[in-house]
Amino acid sequence: MSDLLRGRPRHAERVIMGVLVAAASVSIATTIGIMASLLVGTIAFLREVPIVEFLLGTQWTPLFDDAQYGVLPLVSGTLVITAIAVAVAIPLGLGSAIYLSEYASGTVRGILKPVLEVLAGIPTVVFGFFALQFVTTTLLRAAFPGIEVFNALSAGLVMGIMIMPMVASLGEDAMSAVPSGLRDGSYALGASRRQTVIRVVIPAAMSGIVAAFVLAISRAIGETMIVTVAAGLRPRMTLNPLEGMQTMTSYIAAAGSGDLSTGSVAYQSIFAVGFLLFAMTLLMNVAGIRLVRRTRRALP
Repeated sequence: MSDLLRGRPRHAERVIMGVLVAAASVSIATTIGIMASLLVGTIAFLREVPIVEFLLGTQWTPLFDDAQYGVLPLVSGTLVITAIAVAVAIPLGLGSAIYLSEYASGTVRGILKPVLEVLAGIPTVVFGFFALQFVTTTLLRAAFPGIEVFNALSAGLVMGIMIMPMVASLGEDAMSAVPSGLRDGSYALGASRRQTVIRVVIPAAMSGIVAAFVLAISRAIGETMIVTVAAGLRPRMTLNPLEGMQTMTSYIAAAGSGDLSTGSVAYQSIFAVGFLLFAMTLLMNVAGIRLVRRTRRALP
């Protein structure tokens, strides 16, 4: 009977394998579909606007009579706000992950972990109005009297708070997966808890921590509602976070909900900006995956 079962695969296993392959193919087909839909509009846009002007231009005024299609103001706004968010999320998220994994008791962990999960589930539009109505008017204006109502600083700070639970949760999972024998061996050699965390736990969990950072950065780059509500819709080529900026996602949201005529250059610019954003995110994820694999190989 055992020889018969080894020689003839079960039909149920074939069905399960087919279902799993179909499920895995959905994400690939979705990605290809997104690329195809964006590429068609991008090609039509680049027939009207030279690619050099699009990528290197410093004026973005697609709705003006004298339209300019230089995307650098949108790219700079996206990168500035993302940098602020990352500067907030990575230290706070990594610190929270270390505390939950290595220092917190079971009771404290059981309270703080659900709180972080609830914070991650708050709608982003709520974060946007929180940044506009509270962070800017109550906190930042006391420190920076000349700050604009719509500014990059409040959007970046609140976005960092939004993605911080992702870093904390994924980082804590990575550190909790480190075998306890490594910690016990470190303690047996006379290392303190701090030394064990820094020299044993974090290096052993580095691939998972880096993956958490990459996912958080990708989430920040693709965020829409917070930057639309709090950062403003004025494209500027500036590094001053106290001024309003427009990101690539906020332009897509604003222009897509407007009254642009289908087939116009301004309408096609939505696809061009979306394709550029997709390419930036894809390249960053590929670089992050390579970094994770290199970090994993470097571990003893």
